Amino acid sequence: MNLEARKISFVQEFLRLQNEEIVSGLEKLLRKRKAELIEKNFKPLTIEQYNVEIDKAMEDSKNGRMIKAKDLKDKIQKWN
Repeated sequence: MNLEARKISFVQEFLRLQNEEIVSGLEKLLRKRKAELIEKNFKPLTIEQYNVEIDKAMEDSKNGRMIKAKDLKDKIQKWN
């Protein structure tokens, strides 16, 4: 059974669940495993990469390619 078929089968089984405790346990397991995978694949920036990012940010600031936090929050609110 390929991954797509396994996911469909899992979702179908999940939708049949009537026990909130099992659903909560699966939610916790999913969050935990996702966090573990993110942590495992996390690679910190090198000093050179960090400096390049700072230089880009400074250039964006000089050239007015910024958005105020309030404006960004307002924009995000409209996404819903």
